[in-house]
Amino acid sequence: MSGRTVFCVKLQKELPGLDAPTWPGELGQRVFENVSAEAWRQWEERMKMILNEYRLMPWQPQAQELVAKQMEDFFFGQGSALPPDFVPHPHSH
Repeated sequence: MSGRTVFCVKLQKELPGLDAPTWPGELGQRVFENVSAEAWRQWEERMKMILNEYRLMPWQPQAQELVAKQMEDFFFGQGSALPPDFVPHPHSH
């Protein structure tokens, strides 16, 4: 463990961060800087479920696209870290 901590966007507290970026590109960098190792483990469980559900293999381009989108949602999306009293508006379209 490198001993670096991050303020985790998912769990909303200071926690040990990841040792290295776990995803390529800008999204990977954001995750590295804002997501704890613990939240990443939660995401990995979720990702397995997503891939199983869509019957995708991690190396398929459409899987990577889907996973990236879901990952961004999981950590940074509207449902990621909201106050408990928040009520989402139904989409109008």
